[in-house]
Amino acid sequence: MQRPPTFPALACAAALLLSSLLTACGGEDKDTQSPSKPSGVTAQAGSATSVHVMWDHATDNKAVTGYEVFQQGTRVKSLPATKHMVDVDRLSPKTAYSFTVRARDAAGNLSEPSPAVAVTTPAPTPEDKKAPTQPAKLQGKVDGSRAVTLSWGKATDNIEVTSYDIYQEDSRIHSVPGSSTTARVTGLRQGTVYTFTVRARDAAENSSPDSTAVDLTTPAAPGDGPSTAPANLKATARKGAIDLTWTPPETGTQVKEHQLFLNGKLTTTIVWGAMPPAGTATYELMVTDKPGTRFSVKLRAKLPDGKWGDFSAQRTVVVR
Repeated sequence: MQRPPTFPALACAAALLLSSLLTACGGEDKDTQSPSKPSGVTAQAGSATSVHVMWDHATDNKAVTGYEVFQQGTRVKSLPATKHMVDVDRLSPKTAYSFTVRARDAAGNLSEPSPAVAVTTPAPTPEDKKAPTQPAKLQGKVDGSRAVTLSWGKATDNIEVTSYDIYQEDSRIHSVPGSSTTARVTGLRQGTVYTFTVRARDAAENSSPDSTAVDLTTPAAPGDGPSTAPANLKATARKGAIDLTWTPPETGTQVKEHQLFLNGKLTTTIVWGAMPPAGTATYELMVTDKPGTRFSVKLRAKLPDGKWGDFSAQRTVVVR
């Protein structure tokens, strides 16, 4: 006959059950560690009614999932972890403000507030519709494995240049005050081609034309092979078409396929079949858009293992 369990056995079973319930509910494994507080916080007036706030990435024992931006203790923005800059709008002209940033993790833990940064919005500039001139002579250099440093010549404005905006492809990723003509961009990926341009902006939010573009490639990570990005991409517009030329990547065999992207969206796959071109590749893209339409163009190659390689540098072209 089976004997009933003894009291110690029942107590042990109860303890195990309680432990499993606590674990399932997050009792023992609950994340109580807060992220580090964001550093490098800056705030600058983008116009008479907006301020651009930026910061460096915070760290966490598991993962940072977002950031909270506070204006004198009141939360004004919530952002995902991939963002480390934001424009705070609907402010008052000629007014002093103070901003802090806190990091957040998946468990809802908030970091300590960053040091507060002060900024004063300028006076409004009514009826200012004149944009600054184009920043000149954009140059850049790779600064370590995940950063670059950019420099350019000053732009001019009928009133004042209040900031310079740095774009990677078509996305603004950084801003510096109008008194600066250099910027350091961090948080980049290793072994990646980046295309940068700069625009000048005034207090009325008028933006200049893009500067000339500069292409920079960050060093590959140890153990990575050669770059898989097409090189030397050129795009030339003519009536009804865009002519493209580029150098396919070195893959140990001929590259037979490329994907072509316009404005970040896949437009077509270029296939040469059994005899792809040796050396420089060319392609004619027919367009029916009206003159003055602006396109960003980039492409990537299909590698021997069937995967798609890295993107080329991006080119901007205006339809004639």
